[in-house]
Amino acid sequence: MDNHFHILLKVPDQAKWLRKFETKQGERSEAGEERLLAHLSTVYSKAFLKQLRNELKSFRDRGMDEEAGKILQRFKKRFCDVSLFVKELKERFSRWYNKQNGRRGTLWMDRFQSVCVEGEAALATMSAYIDLNPVRAGIVDDPMLYEWSGYGEANAGSRRARRGLCKALNLPQDSWEGRGLPRYRLFLYDEGVVVEPESPSLGKGKRKRRGFTMEARTRVTAERGKISPAQQLRKRVACFSSGVAIGTEGFVRQVAARYRNQFERRKEREPKRSSGDGTFFVMRE
Repeated sequence: MDNHFHILLKVPDQAKWLRKFETKQGERSEAGEERLLAHLSTVYSKAFLKQLRNELKSFRDRGMDEEAGKILQRFKKRFCDVSLFVKELKERFSRWYNKQNGRRGTLWMDRFQSVCVEGEAALATMSAYIDLNPVRAGIVDDPMLYEWSGYGEANAGSRRARRGLCKALNLPQDSWEGRGLPRYRLFLYDEGVVVEPESPSLGKGKRKRRGFTMEARTRVTAERGKISPAQQLRKRVACFSSGVAIGTEGFVRQVAARYRNQFERRKEREPKRSSGDGTFFVMRE
């Protein structure tokens, strides 16, 4: 959002999580540590990991294995700590944002607030609350059009976002196209319908929240929560930046071959099908 963000996440059990970094029977003695360093590479820079590896090697070359172990233990203690996770996320984003915009100082005024959620109904409700925020704020009329949300990402084709929402709905992770999308869309429009001013549920002096009209809810219900291939394509095109080709698979591959020299320094993606209408698209980053 403009001045805050929401994250819905599962915090793993720390003891179980750390087992993946233990060396198992039959493995090389350093196998567990290598898995730990590989995981840290998803968070820290190559320069930092290189420095860490050199520091560990230096201690071990001098016979100070215990000191090397203490360094690794400090990282292990940080896992599965929500407070530390949010603290580092905010700090890292602040540093990036300040560098990009030539500013200094903090971006965040208050400490984060956390809510523990358990159970299918509570999890789905929390997920809907987050995805309805841009609608409540008047940024978009349809939550699928918001670019910076899990639901928006799912409708743009993100497999990770789709699996996350299916998990929130207690559905198989690969059931988004079949059951996940329509079920969640219907749930969003039920949760996000506008409370009319004359409704007894609206307390005295309280303003009506933004949300969906009954007409919009009725339309989505009539559609059974499904999104047409044309709507899906429009959503995906809206998320494109530059370097896009849309058409049949043969056309996309022909364009890619024609401009291959311009793509060589950029990440390339295989053409992906837009479900239902046989359209293919390719995007370069």
